[in-house]
Amino acid sequence: QVQLVESGGGLVQAGGSLRISCAASGSIFSINAMGWYRQVPGKERELVAATTSEGSTNYVDSVKGRFTISRDNAKNTVYLQMNSLKPEDTAVYYCAATYGSSWYSYEYWGQGTQVTVSS
Repeated sequence: QVQLVESGGGLVQAGGSLRISCAASGSIFSINAMGWYRQVPGKERELVAATTSEGSTNYVDSVKGRFTISRDNAKNTVYLQMNSLKPEDTAVYYCAATYGSSWYSYEYWGQGTQVTVSS
């Protein structure tokens, strides 16, 4: 089992920055990919960014050049640095982890953290 706890969400003005964190605990030794999803009411959850244990990264087109995912293996923590935020980035952001190799299939999820970008 893996436990994921997100932190760092909040309210920010458009154009601002925010960093959210996800601390992993439990059976984390074989975790491969960790990712950030986001969801707004009435829409499907969307993969925003993901990173593997080897350092590969993947981003949805709408955040490329603005968001950066990073992973601190010593702290068992993954971060999402969000710059140049837009109102359309407003969502609940979820951390996810998988032992597998797919960018889009995750077994473990955090509880989510709200990010609100005001115009």
